[in-house]
Amino acid sequence: VQLQASGGGLVQTGDSLRLSCAASTKTFSNNVMGWFRQAPGKDRMFVAGISGNGRGLYYEDSVRGRFTISRDNAKNTVYLEMNSLKPEDTAVYYCAAKWTTISINDRGSYSFWGRGTLVTVSS
Repeated sequence: VQLQASGGGLVQTGDSLRLSCAASTKTFSNNVMGWFRQAPGKDRMFVAGISGNGRGLYYEDSVRGRFTISRDNAKNTVYLEMNSLKPEDTAVYYCAAKWTTISINDRGSYSFWGRGTLVTVSS
């Protein structure tokens, strides 16, 4: 599975941004998808995850209620809608794929990773 994230950019506090991650696979609906982020000098952290059929949604506490993960299996794409952005959301955002929802927030459980897209939120 090859993944390509896009949609990052420079925004101001309170703005919104939507990230996309396109997957090159014929079995996208079988993949659990996750978004992670890595701020400068910090570890890569779980942000959100979604099951293959889109019914299972998982969020890190600091983004719950502000970020929404979704997917379009017909387009082999997963999205991360980010609202009410804060400077602490500044990071490189990565999408990743795995086969089960077990340990969905554990970056070590993901088999496939895309290149990141940078999100910068100015104060």
